[in-house]
Amino acid sequence: MLPLLLLLLPAAHGIAQLKYRPALTTEPLLEGVTTTSTFVVDQPRCIFKDYDNAVIWLVVALDQATSSFNNTARPETSETAFQGFPDPVRAYMTLNATLGSYPCPKPEGDITVLRVGSETSCTHDVTRPTCNGPLPGPGPYRVKFLALEGSVPVAETGWSMPITLIKAKPLSSISTAGSGHSADMIAITTILSILFAILLAGLVAMLFFWGSDSCGSSSTFSKPESVTVRRYNTHHVYDQPAARL
Repeated sequence: MLPLLLLLLPAAHGIAQLKYRPALTTEPLLEGVTTTSTFVVDQPRCIFKDYDNAVIWLVVALDQATSSFNNTARPETSETAFQGFPDPVRAYMTLNATLGSYPCPKPEGDITVLRVGSETSCTHDVTRPTCNGPLPGPGPYRVKFLALEGSVPVAETGWSMPITLIKAKPLSSISTAGSGHSADMIAITTILSILFAILLAGLVAMLFFWGSDSCGSSSTFSKPESVTVRRYNTHHVYDQPAARL
């Protein structure tokens, strides 16, 4: 009977309602604050400082399921398993951390955000019911932080405002009305490329023919043979007596 009374005592006093609402971060992120399957919220720094022994969970729920979420649900059961979200599971628990993970004040250089939906390896792994898997649609979703001591909820934040993810557009819905200028540029570029190719081919042909004419003309000229003029002295002239006088 005593253990049952101990379990009911926190419920009788109620869960501490902390004056904090999770919100999308305002930090500049290369991957974006929201994508088609993830979003990024700020860590709850200095929010649970009075709960040293608690484990702090992030509860992710469909917008319309926040009022029906059961704070006493255990995180590692099928009732809150990510693999059943969003049907039949309407909310799941993930990203559990102790207070030491959220030091206050924030040390210089610490990362102070949580990306919801960033873990892909456990999406279908039923042994990982607290998987931080990709979100299945654009939402909207709401999140809150819940502190548990053992299996007993001791403190919680308020729910965030609705968070809607980026919705991927099908290719058939992408308008081509603004593509006229691009089509004209492509046509002009193609025509110029063809004209340049023709001009280049003509230039190559002219160079080829000029080279052929030069080779043909040089072949008609031949080096003249050298002419040797020989001097002849007729021997019979010197045999005449009158020539010797």
